[in-house]
Amino acid sequence: MKRFQSWAARLSAAAIVLVAATGAIATAQAETVKFAAAPWPGVTVKTTVAQKILEAAGYETHVTNASWTIALQGVARGDIDADLGIWMPTQKSTVEPMVKSGKIKLLVKNVPDAQYDVVVPDYVWNAGVHSIADLNKHADKFDHRIYGIEAGNDGNQIMIDAIKNNTYNLGSWNLRPSSTAVMLTEAGRKIDKKQWIVFLGWKPHWMNIKYNLKYLKDPKQIWGGGSAVYTAINPAFEKNNANVTRFLKQMVVSSKIQSGWVYKYGYKHQSADKVADQWIKSNMDTVSKWLDGVKTADGSGPALAAVKKNLGS
Repeated sequence: MKRFQSWAARLSAAAIVLVAATGAIATAQAETVKFAAAPWPGVTVKTTVAQKILEAAGYETHVTNASWTIALQGVARGDIDADLGIWMPTQKSTVEPMVKSGKIKLLVKNVPDAQYDVVVPDYVWNAGVHSIADLNKHADKFDHRIYGIEAGNDGNQIMIDAIKNNTYNLGSWNLRPSSTAVMLTEAGRKIDKKQWIVFLGWKPHWMNIKYNLKYLKDPKQIWGGGSAVYTAINPAFEKNNANVTRFLKQMVVSSKIQSGWVYKYGYKHQSADKVADQWIKSNMDTVSKWLDGVKTADGSGPALAAVKKNLGS
């Protein structure tokens, strides 16, 4: 009988250890924040900044690099917790049904002053081209041409439709699709020579730092009346991870700040880790606003104190 009681006690103790271990594993898994990032410079650096702050606060992080549609599907399924690169209204046709069905939530405009439109160099603006409606008055100087990016892009399609429908009297114009790199190379060449050019532009991006660009007014709002970049989050993650959600909701940057990240990463070819580390150390005042009320992963104290200790010097 005593031998049985001893065996039962050992079995009970082992069960307790197993349960404790299982709980520890579950806790560790809960503390891994899973991001997705499309292969865009701004999203890459912004996600890296978020990772470093969360890791300094005691969390594990993981990033899945994928196209934006696959990344968003991951958020909807719960395989991914958050995606910091949702452009609206450019991606509205895909995003809006997911929001309405409750599969994802747009948590915050993390870049509220983003923009996607057509741009001209400042010397063209100074010559009187302030609106898309002004383009056709100077069609010959532009060679009746708008430079676009990859075929199938929403921005290309907006201008193709404008040409097809003769919106802004652009019926005689054409859009030349290419890669982003080729478009910006051509823009740089023409800007260096002070030649006239109109092309697709957006911010945040390094083009806004490298060149003096002006975004053309759009009275007919064919571009949708303004852009913003959102953080998309899985609703279940938001419900179960209030601490991280608070941080992500407060992580808001200006297009100027993110353009600076993109300039260093995408134009100067610094690593995303280096750009993020340097920026965090130099901008702890902004980081402190993002971490207001946020605790460390184990809940033992303010996340800001841990981040300053681990990343501040």
